[in-house]
Amino acid sequence: MKNNWFNNFKSKFKVVIIHPDTYEEKGGFNMSKMKFTTLVVIYSLILIAGTSCLIFFTSLREFIPGYTDVTLDRRVYNMERRADSLEEAFREKDIYIENLKRIIYDEDMSDESANENANISVDKPNIKKNSKLKSDNDSLFRVQFEAETQYNLFGSPFINSNDNNNLPTFFVPVNGLVTNHFNGNNNHFGVDVVSNTDAVIKAVADGTVFFSDWSADGGYTIGIQHNKNFISVYKHNASILRHEGDMVKAGDAIAVIGGSGSISTGPHLHFELWYKGRALNPEDYISFEVK
Repeated sequence: MKNNWFNNFKSKFKVVIIHPDTYEEKGGFNMSKMKFTTLVVIYSLILIAGTSCLIFFTSLREFIPGYTDVTLDRRVYNMERRADSLEEAFREKDIYIENLKRIIYDEDMSDESANENANISVDKPNIKKNSKLKSDNDSLFRVQFEAETQYNLFGSPFINSNDNNNLPTFFVPVNGLVTNHFNGNNNHFGVDVVSNTDAVIKAVADGTVFFSDWSADGGYTIGIQHNKNFISVYKHNASILRHEGDMVKAGDAIAVIGGSGSISTGPHLHFELWYKGRALNPEDYISFEVK
């Protein structure tokens, strides 16, 4: 019985191709059941292997439920790194904006936040603490040196000497008489300039308005961020002509002189100039004399 089945499986048959209308024989070929089965199995294996290669080595696998993108892990890692970088950038921007607000409202600003905001790199070598006490002369010398260099741009140890060659030329904000000079010891970080009534206040350099609003002490105040880490502040104005985000050029009208604010003693301009978070004496760079 088994031999008959095997012989029948090996027996050949003729497959004839006949035209359906004329019944004319168009061709034919001999094939056994064993050969036909073998061809079907080989074709199925080739089809399965080809489909598997397409799934495992091409992006078609993404369309199959349960499979994910092969580059997903790397993309997630890169996105996490970018998110961390953005978070750090936003943190630095927050510190920068907070320091600008402190300048506007005459609040103290720590050296640490100012240096961080201005991207100042300060080397801090590992020095062991000295158990010996400082001498009185050494302490007095340190106090005197810090007092003399605190508001000195050209002699300050915190300012790179190479920056001196890149200092811009400032436009006169308003011509007038300086009635109150710069005095860092009394927290007067600017100059008070008395000029004609309704005199127009002008921007000292190109920049972007980062503050344009009312403050209790400074009245109508406007602040401008300039290139090379310079900031100019104009207080006690009668009105403001520019808004936050506006781009201004040197000499553009930005405000009208006035006497707004609780600490104002009359119509004048209180003008401040800052460099990397440190107040400068405006009279060292601008001549306010009446022409």
